[in-house]
Amino acid sequence: MSTSPQDSPVQKLSTGITSFDVVAKGGLPKNRTTLISGTAGSGKTVFAVQFLAAGITDLDEHGVFVTFEESADDIRQNMRSFGWDLAQWEREGRLAFVDASPDPMVETVVSGSFDLGALLARVEYAVKKVGAKRVSVDSLGAMFSQFSDQSIVRRELFRIASALKSMNVTALMTAERTEEYGPIARFGVEEFIADNVMVLRNVLEGEVRRRTVEILKFRGTDHQKGEFPFTIIAGEGIVVIPLSAIQLRQRSSNVRISSGSADLDAMCGGGFFRDSVILVSGATGTGKTLTVTQFLQGGAAKGERCLLLAFEESREQLFRNASGWGVDFEAMEKNGTLRVLCDYPEVVGLEDWLITIQRTVTEFKPNRVALDSLSALERVGSIKTFREFVIGVTSFIKQQEITGLFTATTSTLMGGSSITETHVSTLTDSIILLRYVEMFGEMKRGLTVLKMRGSIHDKGIREFTVDAKGMHLGRRFRNVTGVLSGAPVHVSPNELERAWTLFDEKIDGGTRGSAETTSKERRGLDQANAR
Repeated sequence: MSTSPQDSPVQKLSTGITSFDVVAKGGLPKNRTTLISGTAGSGKTVFAVQFLAAGITDLDEHGVFVTFEESADDIRQNMRSFGWDLAQWEREGRLAFVDASPDPMVETVVSGSFDLGALLARVEYAVKKVGAKRVSVDSLGAMFSQFSDQSIVRRELFRIASALKSMNVTALMTAERTEEYGPIARFGVEEFIADNVMVLRNVLEGEVRRRTVEILKFRGTDHQKGEFPFTIIAGEGIVVIPLSAIQLRQRSSNVRISSGSADLDAMCGGGFFRDSVILVSGATGTGKTLTVTQFLQGGAAKGERCLLLAFEESREQLFRNASGWGVDFEAMEKNGTLRVLCDYPEVVGLEDWLITIQRTVTEFKPNRVALDSLSALERVGSIKTFREFVIGVTSFIKQQEITGLFTATTSTLMGGSSITETHVSTLTDSIILLRYVEMFGEMKRGLTVLKMRGSIHDKGIREFTVDAKGMHLGRRFRNVTGVLSGAPVHVSPNELERAWTLFDEKIDGGTRGSAETTSKERRGLDQANAR
């Protein structure tokens, strides 16, 4: 028995914007009309043109662009910055313009009933002339702004949608809105006429603009729910970041790699796992950048390719500091084992940085990636945007089976947690804390491995020193408590022994043996450290 078109599922047409098609679960519903609504600067026109451009270049599907606002010449010129030569496609018969933009020298006078018959005839002629499968209409607000009667607007919108559907094309129509989270469109009826509705937003968050796309409805078919960040890149166009599509399917490796320090490797149970993400947290000057330098040197010594993403220091300063620790970044760069990308984080938004990092990793194919520091990037956007960025970076490098090392700066000199730590710690596999410890009028540095997923590790707080050869781990801090909280307290040997004795006395008889052994081992270790 044959199936009628009405009984078949809704087919999707790839927009050619791969990242958006992930959110749309395949693309836009085929041979239907989709309304794109957004405020000024949200990217409506770019999306409408990119929809046509991708169809022409990637799928050999010709298109028609109907403009009611900007002139065709302005659109041709503006879109060249994305690499889209609309005039060339017109000469090749793959694109046609229907220019209904107003003439600034002619005053429009509305008289009698309004009829779109002549305009729709021009659109249909253009569709047949180039054999178009895609049509973009930009924008409905410019066309209907002169009419106050909503019944006329609703009637003519329905007529446009019906006419486009009868032409057997997949159409996009743009519409303006005055508020980011207010009415969907200006006239309040546009979203009810279209089969599908998308909302583009350009929200100001902490003096930084953040663009998002939301699919409000797709009649008869499924799509990802919620807002998804996107950015507009010169030479390419719109790139959506579909974080909800990230899946926890990364493979886990048992292969260990060196941190660049034999002592730190021993504390971590033999080194880092190859596809893990490590967070190094500490106050300014505790040795975070040194840890990064040793991490990169350890990879280069094995012939691994290393990528350094620096957002607080210039390239020259990084190279100078590395040479002070006996590491030659310049030689590593010349032999192709190191690439450095450094800039101020405020140059672009976090979405742009995420895409830049992903493309750099894809092109350079490093084995190790170090990012110094997350705290610098944290100030660029909101907490939500920052966490989305970290999720995007960590999931991407883990999928590529790359070892990542990130640094974060604590807010206080002596320790404590940072905002960065609270939003990143659960996304990382290992956490290394660097702390200052004040001892008898002298500032010392301490290191501890707080977390190491899938591995036994040293839980002690070890003193370390820094010289021209890098980091050197020493013995544990003895007779000192409160190092991690930022309030170290010195305890005399007698007080320490009394504390262990009280601990032993409180142990029940059934568990006393194992606990007693543990306490004695600890006391023996303390005595060994004291010696």
